[in-house]
Amino acid sequence: MDNGTSRASWRGQLTLRGAIIGCVGCAIITASSVYTALRLGALPWPIIFAAVISLFFLKLLGNASLNEANVTHTIMSAGAMVAGGLAFTIPGAWMLGLASQIGWVQIFLVALAGTGLGLVCTALIHRHFIVDANLEFPTGNAAAQTLRATEAGGRTGRQLFGSMGIAGAYALLRDGLHLVPAMLLQLPIPGVAFGIYNSPMMLSVGFLIGGVAVGWWLLGGVVANFGIVVAGSTAGLWDVASAQGIVKSLGMGLMMGSGVAVVVKDILPQMANVVRGLGSSDAQGEDVATTASLVSGNLRLDAGILGLATAAIAVLVCFGLQLGPIPAVAVVLLTFVTTIMSAQSCGQTGIDPMEIFGLIVLLLVSAFAHLHEVQLFFIAGVVAVACGLAGDVMNDFKAGHVLGTDPRAQWLGQAIGGVLGALVAAGVMVALVSAYGPDAFGPDKEFVSAQASVVATMVSGIPSVPAFVLGLAGGLALYFARLPAMMLGLGVYLPFYMSVTAALGAVARIVYEQVSARRNAGLSEAERQEAAEKAQESGLVVASGLLGGESVMGVIIAFASIFASMA
Repeated sequence: MDNGTSRASWRGQLTLRGAIIGCVGCAIITASSVYTALRLGALPWPIIFAAVISLFFLKLLGNASLNEANVTHTIMSAGAMVAGGLAFTIPGAWMLGLASQIGWVQIFLVALAGTGLGLVCTALIHRHFIVDANLEFPTGNAAAQTLRATEAGGRTGRQLFGSMGIAGAYALLRDGLHLVPAMLLQLPIPGVAFGIYNSPMMLSVGFLIGGVAVGWWLLGGVVANFGIVVAGSTAGLWDVASAQGIVKSLGMGLMMGSGVAVVVKDILPQMANVVRGLGSSDAQGEDVATTASLVSGNLRLDAGILGLATAAIAVLVCFGLQLGPIPAVAVVLLTFVTTIMSAQSCGQTGIDPMEIFGLIVLLLVSAFAHLHEVQLFFIAGVVAVACGLAGDVMNDFKAGHVLGTDPRAQWLGQAIGGVLGALVAAGVMVALVSAYGPDAFGPDKEFVSAQASVVATMVSGIPSVPAFVLGLAGGLALYFARLPAMMLGLGVYLPFYMSVTAALGAVARIVYEQVSARRNAGLSEAERQEAAEKAQESGLVVASGLLGGESVMGVIIAFASIFASMA
């Protein structure tokens, strides 16, 4: 159902000036994100930076609402994760000597297919994760807090921008001037990346998520690194290299099993309700149109548009990337599963291991289809772009949910930014490999391309099929038992230093809440409640600022690197 109220609402938030500002910012952020991901082997979320810049420029042009700024920063940040999906996968083909088989057209088609699948999937799942499951999405929450503080100023603004300044300065000392080490307390444990990641952003993620979820995350890391790698190799069950393969396979299996369980238990019943709604009258009212229809404002029309878009993408993958009909259909279906996994991961941890999801689909498709190596990288790229975009979209939806922004305006804005980002990212990728040559990409090279090097290594197959199958079954069972299988899987897969740093952030939150409670012990019940709410708000604002400060500085350092290389 379409109605004048909802139509006026989203059109007042997706404005021409906002679209222009968003597109200019999207092109700049996308280009810098490609460079950052390849050069530094990491890609900070640009959402906070985009939120601040969007509101700033909108206010320069006159009065601006937080909702208009929210939609503008949705456009502006969309291309960054498209860039990440490409940068974390495609350079692996260059490392294997396949650069001559990949040009701008192929890279753009990979980005376009991934963008389309990410948009279709998020149109279907946004209500489940944002409204029904109400996941945290720490980066999206941080963006909402940033916009509120930017507009309100005062104490909240001082807290936010003060913490942003501290984190930004710290990141500059660490990444720009190299005066502060990136890792602390490293120990030479064979097979284990033990240490503390010296990152305000990662500490903030742990603070925003809280103790229970991070506890499962840390448990996965302990079991994998000290149970499988250290204890198993010490006992002579396997060597360290084999243990690391088992850990990676088990982690991928747990995440895959959790994603399949989400589809079976949560998403399919949700979709059944949508289908039933499509068959009923339009008398369901405004709520259905505003919360379920994002593309056209009409559920029936949405179903047709999204169905045709999915079919068109399958054809694009089949003929444009020359995968063939069966692999193309498999890629499309499995991408829907992995984008759901990506949304859940971002909602719970703020982390989007997009290249891992690309690896999962790559390995599954290669198990039954005989494809050339370069086509496997295309598969990984399509999935990684879709998962990266899904993470960005869902974070933006969360910010919009907090601020009351119309999700339809956000989704349409994301579509604009995603397509533009695909164009820019593909162009920058080709420009870099043309300028520096394919030999400049890889470990210990000018562009370390850490994630893409992992993809290149894994093209040969899953290191341990039994461990992957065990993880798959475990992920399904844990999710149906209402235990956080995705968090456990992330802990198993991710480097241990990331788990330790997130755990320290969660501990900081526990200590902060206990100190605040003791300080307010002498107050009345009502006063204690009010004080607790203010303390919680201050803690979340400061954590959001720390997260945002490192993200902003990451973008600035990327610009400085680009200008330095041009000079």
